[in-house]
Amino acid sequence: MDRTADAEGSGKARPGLSRELVVRSALSYIDTHGAQKLTMRALGASLDVEAMALYRHVSGREDLLESVVAELLQGLEDDLDKQLSETWQGYLQTFAHQVRQIAVEHPLVFPLVATRHPAAPWLRPPLRSLSLVEGFLRALIDHGFSDSAAVHTYRIISSFLLGHLLLESIVRGAEVSSVEVPLDEGNAIVPEGDADLDRSAVPVVMRLKAALSEDHSKNEFEIGLEALIDRIEFYISQ
Repeated sequence: MDRTADAEGSGKARPGLSRELVVRSALSYIDTHGAQKLTMRALGASLDVEAMALYRHVSGREDLLESVVAELLQGLEDDLDKQLSETWQGYLQTFAHQVRQIAVEHPLVFPLVATRHPAAPWLRPPLRSLSLVEGFLRALIDHGFSDSAAVHTYRIISSFLLGHLLLESIVRGAEVSSVEVPLDEGNAIVPEGDADLDRSAVPVVMRLKAALSEDHSKNEFEIGLEALIDRIEFYISQ
């Protein structure tokens, strides 16, 4: 028996099957069942194909999960309120609300955005892609922020969004236990390495790489806690 021919036959692609369709179907599957239950076999069954057919478009589950996150974040900046973005305060407002909209519309998927590998180890989820961070930093600098102020704001906003929206996702039914990663997925593209980054596309990020790599977590926690206490004090005084 020709096992190679049999394998090729079982992995025959369904007409119209594409990487875009596979990724969007995975997003829909996680929206319904959660990331923990996503397997290549389960996704294939939902598309009425054998799991082998999916490997023509994605290299495995790791690649699929990364692609789902990229799909969610794609175009986020295009949806920002242009009028609000004319001030830095308005920009932060519309940016934060766009990220929250992802968490609200896809609560079972958002933990992936919050916990998967960022594009480089010195970036923070949920603002985890180079292009997204580049746009964020550039917008603040264009509004007159110094480099250090822009990086500080990036840290504060990242921490706020991560904590608040991850909690909100959990309230809406999300699971945050780690997603099992297959041992061998061939050519799966796993981020969190900066050796092969396209530096020309993100000049601001690369210029501020050293600052972005610094650890100010203790100070940021204290600042956030003080701001929270101030907010509570204002509330009870009303």
